[in-house]
Amino acid sequence: MQKPDFNITEVNKIIRGRRSMFAAQFKENDPVEDSIIEEMLENARWAPTHKLTQPWRFIVYTGEGLKKFADYQAELYKQRAEKNGTPFIEATYEKFKQQPLKASHVIAILLKRSQGIPMMEEIAAVAMAVQNMYLTASAHGLAAYWGTGGPTFWQEAREDFGLEGEDTLMGFFYVAKPATDNWPEGKRESLDEKVAWIRE
Repeated sequence: MQKPDFNITEVNKIIRGRRSMFAAQFKENDPVEDSIIEEMLENARWAPTHKLTQPWRFIVYTGEGLKKFADYQAELYKQRAEKNGTPFIEATYEKFKQQPLKASHVIAILLKRSQGIPMMEEIAAVAMAVQNMYLTASAHGLAAYWGTGGPTFWQEAREDFGLEGEDTLMGFFYVAKPATDNWPEGKRESLDEKVAWIRE
C-alpha cells in the first residue's frame, strides 16, 4: 500500500476541535442519517488493537429501538431498587425513560475479552475505537457524548447484553444533530504541566 497523503492541518483541527455535547444540546426529532452512523462505526473498526483482537462490539438503537432501550433501562432501575432495597427516585426513572429519546442514535459499547491479552490493552482498544467515532461525529458537525450511566455497571445487565467472563459493558455513545450552531469551547491545562522531557 502506498503511504497516504495526510493533511496534518485538518488532522490537528479535528482532534483539537472534537467536543462532547449532551442531551440538553440535542436537536430532537431530526434523525442523523444511518449512513453517517455506519461511517462512524467503520472508522471505529480501524482503531489500534494489539494482536488484532478487535475487542469492540456495538449495538445501535434508533427509531423505535430508542424507546426499547429507554424502557429497558428505566424498568431495570426500578427492579434494582426493589431488589436491593435502595431508594427509588421517580425523577431518575423518568430520566432513564426520556433521555435516550432525545438522541438520534444510542450506541452500546461492549468489550469482548480475548484471552492472553492484558485487559488494559483491550480497554484501550475499545476506547480508541470510540475516539474514532467521536472524531467522525465532530467532523460531521454532530452532537455526541460517551456516557457510562444507566446499565453500564449493573450486574443484572450483563446477560441482557450477551456478556460472559471478563466481557465488559463500557457505556453508551449518544449521537444527534446539535440544537445550536455554537460549538463548545475547549478547556485543557498547559502541556508543560503534563509532560516531562528527559534528554540526557
